[in-house]
Amino acid sequence: MLDQLIPFLTASILLTFSPGPDIIYVLVRSMAYGYKQGIITALGLVSGILIHTSLVAFGVSAIIKQSDNIFLFIKILGALYLLYLAYQVYKSDPKIAFSSEGISDKSMFSLFKQGFIMNVLNPKVGIFFLAFFPGFLWEPNGNTVVQFYILGAVFMLQALLIFSGVAVLADKISVYIKSHPKSGVFLKWMQVVIFILIAALILL
Repeated sequence: MLDQLIPFLTASILLTFSPGPDIIYVLVRSMAYGYKQGIITALGLVSGILIHTSLVAFGVSAIIKQSDNIFLFIKILGALYLLYLAYQVYKSDPKIAFSSEGISDKSMFSLFKQGFIMNVLNPKVGIFFLAFFPGFLWEPNGNTVVQFYILGAVFMLQALLIFSGVAVLADKISVYIKSHPKSGVFLKWMQVVIFILIAALILL
């Protein structure tokens, strides 16, 4: 179990640190209205992971029970999808936008609800979990539903801790990135490398 959880946690932390839309939104929200709003938004975003984990757990588990070859096929598709994401990042503009335009002050419940809905209604999250999680099951012939929920809980916990840390340090992080224009290029290539490494981890 630990042989799979440790690389899974490592890969999850690297992914969460990648400059995706969720972490950028938490950062901008915290810059505009303080770290408390950033943390509540993060709680909403992380809570949405429960829905995606459930869909993957029950859907993929049923497929895995049918055939080991199908499970291998899912892992290969997952690795190929991650390589595709690496290629998309490679082609993208390395600039990172920190505009707070359109970010309005809201109640704590509204922030939580918005973060939750943002995550749940993002189909890319579900597709990504489908590609990412199966490669880290430690006992494919065992209770895969429980294993998926354990992986989901680990992912949620580390994401919440990192998002909260980003919210608290938002001012310092934003000032540094804005004063170092080339940091966007570094973060872009970091994402490319992370996606390729995780694709390799899934296959191996």
